[in-house]
Amino acid sequence: MQWLTALAILFVLSQPAGAGEQELELSVGGRTTLATLRTPASMRPDTPLVVMTHGTLAHKDMEVIQGVAKALEQRGIASLAHTLSLGVDRRRGMYDCATRHDYVADDAAAEIGAWVNRVRGLSSQVYVFGHSRGGNQVARYLAASQAPPVAGAVLLAPVTARAEADLRASYAQTYGKLLEPFLEQATKEVAAGRGGEWMDVPGFIYCRNAVVTARAFASFYAADAGQDTAALVARLKLPVLVLAATKDTVVPDVVASFAPSADSSGGRIKLEKIEDADHFFRDLFAEDVADRIAEFIKQTR
Repeated sequence: MQWLTALAILFVLSQPAGAGEQELELSVGGRTTLATLRTPASMRPDTPLVVMTHGTLAHKDMEVIQGVAKALEQRGIASLAHTLSLGVDRRRGMYDCATRHDYVADDAAAEIGAWVNRVRGLSSQVYVFGHSRGGNQVARYLAASQAPPVAGAVLLAPVTARAEADLRASYAQTYGKLLEPFLEQATKEVAAGRGGEWMDVPGFIYCRNAVVTARAFASFYAADAGQDTAALVARLKLPVLVLAATKDTVVPDVVASFAPSADSSGGRIKLEKIEDADHFFRDLFAEDVADRIAEFIKQTR
């Protein structure tokens, strides 16, 4: 009966995407990362496929990612939503703040690139998508490559330079201690080649009383040109769709940040607003996002 079981498994794995969803694994940098592949019943080699990157400390199954992915499937568009490892093997769910933090902002680029390469055999039309800080990480991935192997990018409420500056400015109010001494310590450790040194800090991103490496702390709190998502997008050559929520209180300046580059891009950068949506595009707003993505893909194919 063992051969029968093996045959059944092979049959399931060989089914076209009409089978719906399947979880994939991929080793990147010595860690296993997870993703969910969703494909429409009519999946063909030229069916568009969107590689989706979540926001800060989040994961592939969060509401905004699942909502948009399922809405894309209904529009005949495949997606692969992956969970960034953040230094953790087979990470699932929100990052546990009790876990020590050892990852840097640029780590995401390698994982995004690895998943893009993984799905290129499934579709000749691959797009990348990033929500919130995931939007910045997608932009970093694209800016680091002279010829990224994708047809375009969608940034949903992407983090801006101002949002990153506000995170630094609010550190003392949020965590009760000044940021500067911890950032100075982290920067010195990194400069001395001791970026792996552990630090006890009153807060790191959304986590209170965190244990974090010097390189991780410096990566997220030191001023960095890579934090300016709009500037990164302005340097790209491929089509980019930026979607802003009019009731976004997390990143309220998306329109103001991207409007100058969109206006001067000759149509390469499209900036659109989704009225009444907040930062997480819940419920029917996910349908609106999917409509905009589908139209963007139609125009860029």
